[in-house]
Amino acid sequence: MNIESRYRVLFEPVKLGPVTAPNRFYQVPHCTGMGAAMPRTLAGMRGMKAEGGWGVVCTEYCSLHPSSDDQPYPYASLWDEGDVANLASMTEQVHAHGALAGVELWHGGSYVANMLSRRPPIGVRSMLSRVDPVQSQRMDRRDIREFRRWHLAAAKRAREAGFDVVYVYPTHGYLLAEFLSRSLNDRADEYGGSLENRVRLVREILEETRAAVGDKCAIAVRFSADGHGVEHLSVAEAHDVVGMLAELPDLWDFVVGDYYGEEMATSRFVKEGSLEERVARVKRLTTKPVVSVGRFTSPDTMVRQVRSGVMDLIGAARPSIADPFLPTKIREGRLEDIRECIGCNVCYSNNYRGTPLRCTQNPTMGEEWRRGWHPEKVPRGKGGSVLVVGAGPAGLEAARTLGRRGYEVTLAEAGTEPGGRVTLESRLPGLSEWARVREYRLAQIRALPNVRLYLDNRLSAAEVRAFGADHIFIATGARWRRNGVGRWHAQPIAQLEGAVLTPDDIMAGVHPQGRVTIFDDDQYYMGPVISNLLAGLGAEVTYVTPVGVAGEWSHYTGEQDAVQRQLLEAGVRIEVSTAVTGFDGATVSLGCAYTGSERTHGAEALVLITSRQPEDALYEELAGPDGEASGLSLRRIGDCRAPALIAHAVYSGHEAARELDDPETGQPLRRDRPVIERR
Repeated sequence: MNIESRYRVLFEPVKLGPVTAPNRFYQVPHCTGMGAAMPRTLAGMRGMKAEGGWGVVCTEYCSLHPSSDDQPYPYASLWDEGDVANLASMTEQVHAHGALAGVELWHGGSYVANMLSRRPPIGVRSMLSRVDPVQSQRMDRRDIREFRRWHLAAAKRAREAGFDVVYVYPTHGYLLAEFLSRSLNDRADEYGGSLENRVRLVREILEETRAAVGDKCAIAVRFSADGHGVEHLSVAEAHDVVGMLAELPDLWDFVVGDYYGEEMATSRFVKEGSLEERVARVKRLTTKPVVSVGRFTSPDTMVRQVRSGVMDLIGAARPSIADPFLPTKIREGRLEDIRECIGCNVCYSNNYRGTPLRCTQNPTMGEEWRRGWHPEKVPRGKGGSVLVVGAGPAGLEAARTLGRRGYEVTLAEAGTEPGGRVTLESRLPGLSEWARVREYRLAQIRALPNVRLYLDNRLSAAEVRAFGADHIFIATGARWRRNGVGRWHAQPIAQLEGAVLTPDDIMAGVHPQGRVTIFDDDQYYMGPVISNLLAGLGAEVTYVTPVGVAGEWSHYTGEQDAVQRQLLEAGVRIEVSTAVTGFDGATVSLGCAYTGSERTHGAEALVLITSRQPEDALYEELAGPDGEASGLSLRRIGDCRAPALIAHAVYSGHEAARELDDPETGQPLRRDRPVIERR
C-alpha cells in the first residue's frame, strides 16, 4: 500500500450540517497571545494553517460581550462591527485556501474579573473569580434573558464575519459550565436543581443559535467527555448531558475535565492520544461528527482513531502550531518533513504572559504577518560559504535555514554527537520527546547537498580564520555556573567546598548518592527533573528554592501542580522560600528568603541549578577587544549569545540565517496597532 492510499481516509470531506470540511484535519480553538488586540497577526497565523492544509481553522476563545473580559490574558472578541471587520480578515485568509473558519463564542462568567471593562462579572451565583478579589453578580431571570440576547447577537455577528462554524461552549468552568455544575448551581428556579433544569440554558442557547445561523453555519458544542469532577458534573451526568443534546449540534468537540493535567498536559506527564477511551465512550451517544485532541503527531495514530470510530475529525492545537503544514506533508507523503510537537507548552506559556505564540519547533510561529516569515519558504540568499561552529539547537537551525537559502554550509561540532543541550536534556526523565528538535533538523540537513556536518571538530580561532568562510556563525552554547550566581545570588556564594555539581555534571553521568541538596534558582524544569532523577537512583534529595513552589515558572506551561506532586511522590523533601548560602562538603547553610535567618542541613553533595555562562571565548577572540572582528562577517547565536530556552536558541539560529545578506535587517518590525490620525 503506497503512503497516499494509506492515509487517504484523513483527506475525506466531512459534512457538518450546512457546510463541509474539506478533510479531517481540524485546528480546534486554541489561545494565541494575540486576540482582539492583534488582528493582523492573528489572521496571518490562522491563514497559514489553512494554507498548510488544515480543513477547519478556529479562533481562540472569543468574548461575545463586554461582560466577559479576561484581561490581561489575550482573547478574541465579537462585541461590535469593528470586531466583525477584524475577524473577517481571518475568515477571508482561511477561505482563500479552501478551509472552513470556526469561532468559539465564550462567556467567562464568574471565572473572569473583567479587569478591562470594569463591569461586574455575572454567574450562576455570586462567587470569587479565578484569581482576583472580585465576586460575580448572581444572575436573575432578567440577566439570563440578556445573556441569551448577547449570545444570539454574537452568533449573528459571527455569520456576518464569514464564520462557517459557530461554537456553544459549556465547559472549562466558564458561564454555561457553571449552570451545569451540581455544586455551583444552587438555583431553585427552572435553571437549577435537576440535571434537566441545569442543562436548560445550554439547550436554549443551542436552539436559538441554530435558528439564527444554522442555515449558513455549522453549530458546534465543546464539552467535557468525563464531566468536571464529581462535585460539579460526574461522568455519568456528562454522558446524560450528551444524550439530552445529542442531535442538536452539527459537531461535538470533546475534551476532558482535567484541562491542565491531561487535556493540554506536557509530554513530561501525558503521551499522545490519552483521551481516546473517554472520547470513544461518548461518541456512541450521538450520530453527529466528533472531533477531539490528543497532541497527535503520528499519521498512523490519526488513521487508527478515525477507522476505529473514536473520532471523525483529528483535532489539534499544538501540533498545528509546531507544523502548520502537517496535513500537506502527510498528503504528499513527506512524513520526514513533519516538525513534530515536543509537548513542551512553550506556546501556552507565551499566551499566559500576554505575548504572541512562539514554538520550540517552529520559529516562524507568530511572525507570519509581523516579519513575513513562512514556515516552508525562505528567500534565496546571495550565495557564498558559511561556517557554523556548534551543532546545538541554534547551530542546527541556522545550518538548515542557510542550506535552504542556497549557501554552502559547513557545520562543525566539537562533540562526538550533534544536538548540544537538546541531546543531553532529552535523556533526562520525561524529556525524551524533546529530541525531536534535533532529529527533525538533522533529517533536513542530510537532505541538503550543500550542508556538511563534521563531528569531533573543536576549532580554534586561528582555524576558523584559516577556513576562509564568507560568513561565520558561532553557536557554542553555554555551561551551568558552579558558583551559585543567579537570581538570588548576584555574587558567587562565598563558601563552596566538596562535591559541588551542576546539571552539566549530572547529564554527563555524575550521580551522587546519599544526602543530596539541590538549589533551584532557575525555577523551571531542570531542578525538578534532576531531583526526580537522583531520587529514582536512591539518593535522599532535598529540593531548595527561594520562591514559594517547586519549578515556579512551569506554572506558565500548565504543569506546576504535576511537578510538585511528582516530587512529593518521589519522596523529595521540598524547602521553599529558602536559599542555599554555603556548603562545606558536609553541611549546607540555608537562609530564609524573608527573614535571612540561617540554619544548616547535612548533605554529601550540592547541585547548583542557578544560571548559565555563555561559552563565548571563541567568539570573543575572533571579535577582538573592540568587537569589530577584523573584517570578518561574524555573529554569535543561541545560548552563546544569551542563554535562554531551547525555543529561543532555535529562533536565534533561524533569525540570523534568514536575515543574512538581507538589506532590511535592523529595520523596525511591523506593529499591529491602531494609529490615531493627526488632524
